[in-house]
Amino acid sequence: MQFIDLRSDTVTQPTPEMREAMANAPVGDDVYGEDPTINQLQAEAAALFGKEAGLFVASGTMGNLCSVLTHCGRGDEMIIGKQSHIFRYEVGSAAAYGGVHPNTLEVRRDGTMDLTAIRDAIRSNDEHEPSTRLICLENTHGGASGAPLSAEYVAQVAEIARQHHLKLHIDGARIFNAAAALNTPVSELCRHADSVTFCLSKGLSAPVGSVIVGSRDFIRRAHKVRKSLGGGMRQAGILAAAGLVALRTMPQRLHEDHLKARALAEGLAQMSYLELDLESVRTNMIFFTLAQDAPVSLAALSRRLKHEFNILANPYNDARREFRLVTHTWIKQEDVETILEAFRVILLSERAASPAASD
Repeated sequence: MQFIDLRSDTVTQPTPEMREAMANAPVGDDVYGEDPTINQLQAEAAALFGKEAGLFVASGTMGNLCSVLTHCGRGDEMIIGKQSHIFRYEVGSAAAYGGVHPNTLEVRRDGTMDLTAIRDAIRSNDEHEPSTRLICLENTHGGASGAPLSAEYVAQVAEIARQHHLKLHIDGARIFNAAAALNTPVSELCRHADSVTFCLSKGLSAPVGSVIVGSRDFIRRAHKVRKSLGGGMRQAGILAAAGLVALRTMPQRLHEDHLKARALAEGLAQMSYLELDLESVRTNMIFFTLAQDAPVSLAALSRRLKHEFNILANPYNDARREFRLVTHTWIKQEDVETILEAFRVILLSERAASPAASD
């Protein structure tokens, strides 16, 4: 059965070109630094971001954790958004494995943290306080409707970090979506960052993996952290081969996903029972809330989309009655009207309005 899967861009599958590259990839032992395909991926990623070196890791969470643990020691503090992926969705790993203390700030609707708040959060030399070592940004910001952060904003945060002898890490899981939305190269968006992680397995459609980029010294130290986390891989060039194809071919088409998200959002915004801010739809994510008087619950809406229309879409936040839809390469333009019609039927039909249709 074919589904229209809007749960995340992590559901993307490798393209035929990626599968062919994986089948034919030259490989070696990466722990010895001898896998030529991984070495090529790391080198191309670093060059694309304007950094000295790269490191292939199993996931974005591993990439962020390696980066934080490389920048910070036990008892050090990182300044991070309260709605960020590192803080909310990575199992408290920086604290669990590194003893790194998060100092959380509110993230605004545009994905930024207030610059004054960042300055105020930096600790003094008081012996009672932890030492601030790191500022973390997220671009695009998944906790802010996929908002892209501009190069100008990143530069301002980097200047604060420089003035206080701190490091700046960017969780760039979807940094190529930011580049497409802002028409700005990733090298410019990350010019002032000390480290960046980006995912190959989301909008770029590779099956597995992320890459960390930074200075040679940083990557050398991160390599050791990766090993300590069990991330040393052997003939993983099979995975890196798909990543190379993703890096070379997929960023150029991400604007198509943004256009599909915009068309879908504009259609949903016209429907009763849905509250959607069109200004927040800038990349491939759509967030909306279900009105209290809607004829279906969040769970019923999700269930009916799946069983009646073969559309997968899960509630994002039950307390806020919030849904998230994510477009990607496997969502076709013709799927947009199919999705909109499914919502119309569920929300507006006489069947949906009947008591039996609701939870």
